[in-house]
Amino acid sequence: MKINLNPNQNPASDADRAAKVAAGGFGKYYTDNLVIAEWSEATGWGDAELRAYGPIAMDPATSVLHYGQEIFEGLKAYSQPDGGVSLFRPEANAERFRKSAIRMALPELANEDFVATVEALVRQDIKWVPQNVGESLYIRPFMIATEVGLGVRPSNHATYVVITTPASAYFNPNKAVTVWISTEYVRAAPGGTGAAKTGGNYAGSLLAQKQAAAEGCDQVVWLDATERKWVEEMGGMNLYFVKGKGADATIFTPKLTGTLLAGITRDSILTVAKDLGYKVVEGMISTDEWRDGIASGEITEIFACGTAAVVSPVGAAKSAQGTWVTGDGNPGPITMQIRETLLGIQHGTIADTHGWNKRVS
Repeated sequence: MKINLNPNQNPASDADRAAKVAAGGFGKYYTDNLVIAEWSEATGWGDAELRAYGPIAMDPATSVLHYGQEIFEGLKAYSQPDGGVSLFRPEANAERFRKSAIRMALPELANEDFVATVEALVRQDIKWVPQNVGESLYIRPFMIATEVGLGVRPSNHATYVVITTPASAYFNPNKAVTVWISTEYVRAAPGGTGAAKTGGNYAGSLLAQKQAAAEGCDQVVWLDATERKWVEEMGGMNLYFVKGKGADATIFTPKLTGTLLAGITRDSILTVAKDLGYKVVEGMISTDEWRDGIASGEITEIFACGTAAVVSPVGAAKSAQGTWVTGDGNPGPITMQIRETLLGIQHGTIADTHGWNKRVS
């Protein structure tokens, strides 16, 4: 895929850009440019174009507006100690994007084209990358069905877009979040779209998220669709449980069953935890085992992980069965150790022995 460069001729001033980057937050401000490419069933992918960020016009009958045929990804660019910038595991995001496209009957985008478009945009808008540790340039590639016409069928036209936004921490890493365990609603079922990164999964989660907020919680935890007892994931993140303390602790996470999203951060933490000397287990954990593990002291820490949040400590869980506070309700030492190690690798202050960082500049 060729990328034609036609960058914004009126980019933000240095002062305006600096103010927006310093403001932090997540998804508040967007960089000067985007990348866009079109696909048709008849001709395949055309050239991509890097151009000024702005609205995308759509006919009211555009199929994504009616049938939700859409996928997206999330990855980050991090500042490095020498002033350069690196992407974190973009090839893994490219592969997940490709698999999501297959599941949602959208055209596959070659992994190398995904990475190249992301690199081109980050390189063009590199001055937007925050310099502080824990902050980053969040990258959102997405693909939507853009055939004009009503009718439930795979679209014969699709549009791929990449946008970027400077981002600070999604949650305060020094404050543990409280989660609501939903037993009334489910996120995904076997054979469904749970393993795809598609907007419908998130739209379907919002009512439960609203319920969680009403219970004074920050996020919702999903259970399996069949028995409503096996812990799967949080609203936008995977979950980890620390069993035991110190060097002998076990780092446990729900295994991928086809209904969970295969998180890139989740996968990275499995490796980081092993590198730090911890035993790592992927398996099944029920809500009863969660409650009893807290009561007995077996479960000493819980944290969530994802691209936006990186690692977020979980201090308490609420459900119809009561409230369970993990430890003293504050971020635990192993949680913070894993967080700082992963951030160190991403920012280049800890050796990247797995070749995860892809240099942009």
